[in-house]
Amino acid sequence: MKNATKSTPLDAQAAARVAFVAQLRSSPPHEAALLLGLEPPARALELLSEFNPAQVQDILDALDVEPRARIIAAAPAELAEQWSRNNRYERGTIGRLMEPALAVFGPNTSVGDAIDGLRPIVRSAFITYGYVIDQDGGLVGLFTMRDLLFSDRLTPLAEVMLRDPFTLLADLPLSDAMKRTLNRHFPVYPVTDINGKLLGLVRGSTLFQEEAFEITAQPGAMVGVDAEERIATPLFQSFKFRNPWLLINLVTAFAAGGVVALFQGTVDKLVILATFLPVLAGQSGNTGCQALAVTVRGITLGDIRPGGAKLLVIKEALLGLANGAVTGVLTGIAMYFLATSQNSPDAVLLGVAVCVAMVASCAVSGISGALVPLTLKRLGADPATASSIVVTTATDVASMGLLLGLATLLIR
Repeated sequence: MKNATKSTPLDAQAAARVAFVAQLRSSPPHEAALLLGLEPPARALELLSEFNPAQVQDILDALDVEPRARIIAAAPAELAEQWSRNNRYERGTIGRLMEPALAVFGPNTSVGDAIDGLRPIVRSAFITYGYVIDQDGGLVGLFTMRDLLFSDRLTPLAEVMLRDPFTLLADLPLSDAMKRTLNRHFPVYPVTDINGKLLGLVRGSTLFQEEAFEITAQPGAMVGVDAEERIATPLFQSFKFRNPWLLINLVTAFAAGGVVALFQGTVDKLVILATFLPVLAGQSGNTGCQALAVTVRGITLGDIRPGGAKLLVIKEALLGLANGAVTGVLTGIAMYFLATSQNSPDAVLLGVAVCVAMVASCAVSGISGALVPLTLKRLGADPATASSIVVTTATDVASMGLLLGLATLLIR
């Protein structure tokens, strides 16, 4: 008879903890804060250790004053001080991702004393590098465990350390930090202020985790989906995130409707044009979204050099013209045959109007797809934020306005 495997209370507790952490991870900061605020401070502190420092900071910011104070009071002094320091920096900067630098010594500390100082630290923390600072807190070097292992105990750290190590500035945006570390695959990066004072450290895994989250949030941001929204976000909260942008989209859609209303007489006279309005809007809209995607990707990866924005806009305009020419000719031919089948005396002019409108609207779409995110970036806003809504409005207005306007001018 086989022995059945019995689950112990410890296994059940571990499974419950894993499930609770997963629930917290799938919740936006304010919801995670509500759940953590109900936990004892020691357990809340333990759960927060599962998150990267930026996520911890967002949750702490969302907590009510009393539970936040209890959790901070339960935290080790160096961690609480680091949280306070991180809170001074804006979201999306390296300063929000810092962890305490625990293995910190002076340049005259001997290798033996450094080893003795590290022993109690490594029992509760994972140490990759040790850091050497001067009397003002300025970072002057770092050392590895290997440096200590193969050096004499009496040798001062100043003789074994790596001088002038690579650092990141605390106020550096995450996207810029990713560019700087692209060819440097270090597990940990020291973080300093502009004067070189050591403020903390950031792990390479944390950098890539945050960047991956930013990238996954971009498609949603383009259409007005809040970065905080997850699959597990409650229905009403998702509604509050999305509805304002949909209302904005409704207003912009009225702009396209207004263009059609301006040419109502032409539409009444040439009902056949209504068949091709969605064709032009769809084709030019897709052209604009292609330009938008490439531009946002270029901004994120730092591919757009100083002065390169103008060249990008010109390139997207030319691509719009080229793609519009191909699709415009095909659409114009389709219009000609459809109008001929209906015995329209203006079949040729209708074909020309559709062709020219397609070419011009695709060019406008390419330009707007590049200009919108570039303009948002220059204004200091997120270049992905609801860009698709703006670009779609521009392309709808351009395509419908051009087709109906040309038809009005060419066909009397």
